Amino acid sequence: MKSHTRIKIPAGFWAGIHQLGIAPNDVARKARLPLTIITDPVVTTDQYFAIWQAYSDLINDTAEGIIKLTNVFEPAHYPPAVLATYHARDYRDALKRMARYKQLCPPESLRINEGDEYCTIELDWLYTEQPGPPMLVGITLAFLLELGRRGTGKQLKARFVEFSHSMGDIQALEAYFGCHIHIGANCNRLMLHRGDLDLPFVSYNEELLEILTPVLDKSLDEKQRSRSITEMVKWIMKRGLTGGRPDIQTVASELGMSDRTLQRRLTEEGTSFKHLLTQVRHELAREYLADPSFDIKEVAFMIGYEDQNSFYRAFRSWEGDTPSNWRTEHLGKTR
Repeated sequence: MKSHTRIKIPAGFWAGIHQLGIAPNDVARKARLPLTIITDPVVTTDQYFAIWQAYSDLINDTAEGIIKLTNVFEPAHYPPAVLATYHARDYRDALKRMARYKQLCPPESLRINEGDEYCTIELDWLYTEQPGPPMLVGITLAFLLELGRRGTGKQLKARFVEFSHSMGDIQALEAYFGCHIHIGANCNRLMLHRGDLDLPFVSYNEELLEILTPVLDKSLDEKQRSRSITEMVKWIMKRGLTGGRPDIQTVASELGMSDRTLQRRLTEEGTSFKHLLTQVRHELAREYLADPSFDIKEVAFMIGYEDQNSFYRAFRSWEGDTPSNWRTEHLGKTR
């Protein structure tokens, strides 16, 4: 999906890099953007990524840039959406609020999964196919741990961290996160000890949350209503299809609404959850089959079919042909 999202750069970013001895003007110039972004910091996704890459280039080492900026980003400079996480009841509440209100400040998207012993948080991108720069990836995951440390007043350690790209001085990052870090993974993920999520926040402020939560929820609802719910649902489905079938409850939860509300919104746009799931599978099947590096069994798995025969039947109903014949014909035309 092509992104037309407008992103506001938090004031804390400029204040933070200034404390590190980097002039905001130099970041703007390095990113090849007008200096007005410092005083009017609303940018496109591409510009936002360019700013983070510029900071990375100027500080020279990605790991150093992650650790330093995370440490100097003071609560006084937190935007309202982040304040609502810092003053949450406990670490679990804070993370859930962060995942929810990240939708107000894309392009980052967080997926939280709790297991018996661990909690994993996977970073993805909202409304853009372009992956964010490593510096932004590292800052996002580091801040999630820093949030827990500042909120609980304890020096929490992560269980495991995965990055898809090189992150500079890995030993420095392992010392910061307090765990092993894997580079070259197929996703960017932070794993926490589940027991830490129950820790209360010393920064808990019930009064402030009673003021902030209704305002943020209303803003989020308005923002979601301004977008096509169909495109949002399709985007979430594409993220969650591999090896499974996303259900309406899961998708609705990611959108911060009930499954009944989601069904109503889709009906208003003249479609249904089942129809969109079929459409997404069809679109992705064509996309993957056009890439000869994927075998057909892999394609079936990646679009949520547990067995190849079910995929064959579905594909024949879409295209009137088998996946192998369609691939042969398509690849022949593109040569």
